[in-house]
Amino acid sequence: MKSQAIRTTFLEFFEAKEHKIVRSAPVIPAEDPTLLFTNAGMNQFKDVFLDKGSRPYSRAVDTQKCIRASGKHNDLEDVGRDTYHHTFFEMLGNWSFGDYYKKEAISWAWELMTDVWKLPRERLYATVYHDDEESLQIWKEATDIPHDHIMKFGDKDNFWEMGETGPCGPCSEIHIDLTPDMSGASLVNAGDHRVIELWNLVFIQYDRQLDGSLQPLPKKHVDTGMGFERITAVLQGKNSNYDTDIFKPLFDAITEMTGISYRASLDGEHDIAMRVIADHARTLAFAIADGAMPGNEGRGYVLRRILRRALRYARKLDCRKPMLYKLIGVISETMGDVFPELRKQCGTVQKIVRSEEESFLATLDRGMEIYGDIMAAMKTAGTTVMSGEDTFRLYDTYGFPVDLTRLMAEEEGCTIDEAGFDACMQEQKSRAREDRRQKHQVTEAEVAWHWFEEGASHSRFCGYDQLEADARILAFRPAAEELLLILDTTPFYAESGGQVGDQGVIENGEYRFHVTDTRKDGDMIIHIVDSIVNPTDNTCIDPADIASGFSQQVHASVDRERRFDTERNHTATHLLHAALRKVLGEHVQQKGSMVTPERLRFDFSHFEKVSEKELAEVEAMVNREIREAHNLEKKADIPFEEAVDMGALAFFGDKYADRVRVVEVPGISIELCGGTHVDNIGRIGLFKITGESSVASGIRRIEAMTGKAAEELLWNEFQELQQVRQLLKARSDEGVAVKVQELLEEKKSLAKEMQDMQLSVLLQQALQQLETAEEINGCKVLAMTFSDIDAGELRNLGQYIQDRMDDGVALLASSAGGKVALVSCVGQKALATRSLNAGALVKSAARAVQGGGGGKPAFATAGGKNPEGIPQALDIFREEVTAAIAG
Repeated sequence: MKSQAIRTTFLEFFEAKEHKIVRSAPVIPAEDPTLLFTNAGMNQFKDVFLDKGSRPYSRAVDTQKCIRASGKHNDLEDVGRDTYHHTFFEMLGNWSFGDYYKKEAISWAWELMTDVWKLPRERLYATVYHDDEESLQIWKEATDIPHDHIMKFGDKDNFWEMGETGPCGPCSEIHIDLTPDMSGASLVNAGDHRVIELWNLVFIQYDRQLDGSLQPLPKKHVDTGMGFERITAVLQGKNSNYDTDIFKPLFDAITEMTGISYRASLDGEHDIAMRVIADHARTLAFAIADGAMPGNEGRGYVLRRILRRALRYARKLDCRKPMLYKLIGVISETMGDVFPELRKQCGTVQKIVRSEEESFLATLDRGMEIYGDIMAAMKTAGTTVMSGEDTFRLYDTYGFPVDLTRLMAEEEGCTIDEAGFDACMQEQKSRAREDRRQKHQVTEAEVAWHWFEEGASHSRFCGYDQLEADARILAFRPAAEELLLILDTTPFYAESGGQVGDQGVIENGEYRFHVTDTRKDGDMIIHIVDSIVNPTDNTCIDPADIASGFSQQVHASVDRERRFDTERNHTATHLLHAALRKVLGEHVQQKGSMVTPERLRFDFSHFEKVSEKELAEVEAMVNREIREAHNLEKKADIPFEEAVDMGALAFFGDKYADRVRVVEVPGISIELCGGTHVDNIGRIGLFKITGESSVASGIRRIEAMTGKAAEELLWNEFQELQQVRQLLKARSDEGVAVKVQELLEEKKSLAKEMQDMQLSVLLQQALQQLETAEEINGCKVLAMTFSDIDAGELRNLGQYIQDRMDDGVALLASSAGGKVALVSCVGQKALATRSLNAGALVKSAARAVQGGGGGKPAFATAGGKNPEGIPQALDIFREEVTAAIAG
């Protein structure tokens, strides 16, 4: 059977038994911070097993995308070395949520295995938990499996638990004996590739308590999982998962790129490399298509490790150029029917992978050179353990993941100092934490809050709908030269989600409090007051002089113009986000933002610099939407799940409350957002990108302006352009850029002429001195000093002199900007007949100017940082030339 038919047969078999076929969950768990990757079919139903969620169906079947490359379930080190381990694999599974139980699960599994797929009964074994008599009897009574093929095992092999506490239960596994003579009974659960587990049937019937006891669950569930790659290998009569039609297209593509054929040997270096590359390419394709990005932390670092590990194996195939990205298209083509996200994201994934490959390959050669030096030093020292410091240097400077260095060391019979590496890593993290702590250290003395009402703990924000409100002061606190106020109700937006806090005025008849910022402290909204005015005589009052006897009743007013400008920029970030996802790809995710009245800053995930063309397209798209002037739809207090179902963007790693606020520009953008926004996007007026830059690896930043700030920017630039046009006396129909380019070319030409003239003068001086230079045994010896000539000019001068002297040697020295340049040259006849070496001469002279250098025997250069040492350098030169010629 073809692999696609095997998958289809499984799904249709259970669909006929009233199971709903559900889509695979992404390999990036949306709401489970305990997992970096989805690693089992049950992950998406975890809430059902924990009794925290439900489904509109009680029976389900699917094929689940899984990645096991980190944490407890980590198959990375085994990939390529055996026939059945993978970092990415599919898990076929069927579930019962409080519906059918052991009898149906066991009998249906046996039916599919033996009646539909025709696996030989005599090669199948069933294992059960040692005290699960119910499952044992079902196997005997509901199937025709030979009774001596039913085996009992203990907790390690046949009891499944989600964690230390929670849902758990016994499991029954189906194994197949692949030994030629069917002698594998003793190899069941022994970790031998000749007898492998095919299907695990988990019966969730207990709740593990903190004390370790088991309490029966009110509802019993079935959770099964079968490795798709393994069952495909068995049904196709292959000894290895990698020999199936699942992997053949990938091996064909690798062969086409490298000229090396896959031989399917277990120990062959080329075959191991091809298995690793094929497996890792699948992991990268599925993870990135589901929204992950290679990076330096967490899930991103796992992907980066996998990619770099694959590239190192590509070296074994003599492939030194980016190649993984080419396999993404093969994976998309062969698996895109089942997982359409692969085809949808194919181009984006290819760009990301290629960018990562190029980045690592740029340092790989240098890293391998350093690795070679380390290994050579180890052999000289007679040790087989690479130090933690060297391992960390390869990691920190050249991007070698520690497991890659470990692998390379093992190939040479060596190990690495894991503890030493961990210590270096911890030391670096400690330094970073200390730097952050010192940077954010607060020295302000704490002053107690004055509470008007005991037990008050909540401020109500009313600023979505109104910018003024009558309120009551709950508490105040003098702080340095400021006063902090807490109101029971406020229209002031507190800094959150990148949007700055509001400014404005709070008045009570006695005082006018000028609010310069608004921040949050838990459920409290704190108004920061920088000045207090007596409205009667407009005199200023020191915050420290404020006593508790003033009126609590106040009127709070937000600075309207400032708020509106901020809202324009905030709404623009939503339009920008949507445009970036359309132009660059759906891998783009917001990674941070700052929204002020003057400008906006938007950080997002992307793997390379955004081109000028792409920026222009994004900017034009945002302005086109602004001109459409759509109304915003704002929905508050929406259940999180309902908001996601509506299409609101929610990214793993972000924290969301159970009930959220949704901001939607119909047909353009829908996001979870607690910030303030314009009612109609037409009020943004104008959007102008002012900059694009890198923030960190895989993170880009766009800065922009809107509204009157953007208008002022464009007006100022227009006026400046007009001034330039007038200075250039350019007509309105002439291109200013062309005129400027002509001037620059003219300037460049004049500078070249001046440089040539200066060099000519210097050369004449040098030639005159060469004529009168001292001779030692017939060899001219020239030592000259110049001022304010840079290293490049001095080098040109040296080449002119070398061309014009035959039996001679020269040292030229110059200082410019506190730096010293030295050039040494030897004429052709002197080089052939005398013991002179320009490299050795300049190297010796450079020590006097606290520098170094060298080069070839005929011509060499050096640099230094001590101009006062030039006379000594010339003396050293003369002495060594005299000694060499005399010798």
